[in-house]
Amino acid sequence: MTDILAGPDTIAWSEALWRLAASTLLPFLIGLERFIRRKPIDFRPFVIISIAACALAIGAMELLESTRDPQSDIDPSRVFEGVITGIGFLGAGAMFREGSFVQGAGSAASIWAAGAIGLICGFGEIWLAAIITAVILTVLITSAPFTSHWDPGEESGKPPS
Repeated sequence: MTDILAGPDTIAWSEALWRLAASTLLPFLIGLERFIRRKPIDFRPFVIISIAACALAIGAMELLESTRDPQSDIDPSRVFEGVITGIGFLGAGAMFREGSFVQGAGSAASIWAAGAIGLICGFGEIWLAAIITAVILTVLITSAPFTSHWDPGEESGKPPS
């Protein structure tokens, strides 16, 4: 019988907490950028999605370790598939069409990336999650002047009035 209050089998408590902390902080920075720019999604969903994805990754590794049965068919990489697909549906809800222009695509892609960052943190590759976060923030911040003054849906190429 498994003790429900037992600690993790594959990593130390401190490592699990470090991964969860990273999966909280990194997407918070992306969400904060979206919040400051008054985009459709504030910072909370970024953090919640990332923490949940991180916990699922840690849980998948723990499940694999606790059921070391040669006949079991547990594949932690399948967590990637499920989480990323599910978050894609959430991100799609952040987009809407106005004429020929789709709004919210940056926030939707950022939400999807927050889930990926959470998974990456959960699997212990925090260095990679930090680099991805920095690159995403760079793209969001440096593209802001273009996206705030140019509507790709305008046929004439002139900024909207």
